[in-house]
Amino acid sequence: MQNASPLPDTLWFTRCPVPTATGIAADQGWLAREFAADGIAVRSLQDAPPEVAADHHYTHALTGLFREGGNVPALWARSRGEATRLIGLTWIEERQVVLVRAGSGVTEPAQLRGLRLAVPHHDIGIDFWRAMALAGLRGALGLAGLTLADAELVDVPGVPGGGQWAAELAALRDGVVDAVYVKGALAVEAARRIGAEVAVELDAAPDRRARVNNGTPRPITVHQRLLDEQPELVARFLAVLLEAADWAAEHPEEVVRILRAETGAGAEGVAGAYASGSHRTLHLDLSAERLELLALQERFLREQGFLTAPVDVQAWADPEPLRAARELLRARRAGEGAGVAAGTGAGGAAGSGAGADSVRITDFR
Repeated sequence: MQNASPLPDTLWFTRCPVPTATGIAADQGWLAREFAADGIAVRSLQDAPPEVAADHHYTHALTGLFREGGNVPALWARSRGEATRLIGLTWIEERQVVLVRAGSGVTEPAQLRGLRLAVPHHDIGIDFWRAMALAGLRGALGLAGLTLADAELVDVPGVPGGGQWAAELAALRDGVVDAVYVKGALAVEAARRIGAEVAVELDAAPDRRARVNNGTPRPITVHQRLLDEQPELVARFLAVLLEAADWAAEHPEEVVRILRAETGAGAEGVAGAYASGSHRTLHLDLSAERLELLALQERFLREQGFLTAPVDVQAWADPEPLRAARELLRARRAGEGAGVAAGTGAGGAAGSGAGADSVRITDFR
């Protein structure tokens, strides 16, 4: 049945400078292609003025926005009453480590007891950097049965305009703190520049709960109004992301190229941050496991004072758009057959190459 609401002129998307199906689809031009026949422009929020883009990336007040990004801002926006819905979750390992100065002798979680641990402070609406550090340090200490109370947390003011982890790594280098939590490709490169050593490799922990943080799991959210008025558009957008994740699983070299553009890191940083086979992990779902891991994060953020009100993760999640997207993709593949392989449809793999919605993104998380 035709939706009675008029189609929007523009759909917006935003994602963080990390591996995402949205980033893959944007690079390949598949999002613009999907909605071109409807006369709908698909634009990256990062094309908007920085002050507007940054605000909506965190608040999700823009009704036509799809967001694939860190869970701290997403949960924060929901806790403040923003009418968003959780329509997908990914789990992509991005090397999470605790660093120490070379020669410190700290090589295991138990040795973090009593040490000075860096906790950044940024004067922004939702300090996701601080939340990330606290969650990462909590995870590392927890591997030895310790808590944040077993170490000395040292506030490190952020440097306006500074690079990722710049203030914390400078504090480590200068002896102000003894250990720093970092993650991702740029952190790998920055740590090497100052000669820091890895004390705790969170990725090696068999229990995923030790790595629950801003990006693990990473939510895909949409505004309730768009979902109510245009459920078909939401399903189609998700179908493109599903196809992008499938394509990424078969194109590791292209994924590395895209990741270098998305993260701003070099080949060495990308290789150091993302394990072999990570190109096969961009698929989204709303599995019970991922929802429970997100609920763990919600409880931690609430305990640490980042959320103004509780967020019921189960109630926030709406599985219908993803179910509809999977059904749509199955129908398209059954109907198109070889046409998909030839490059027709939303995500034809033969359509490789930078697309109209390819964009270099800024330091959003």
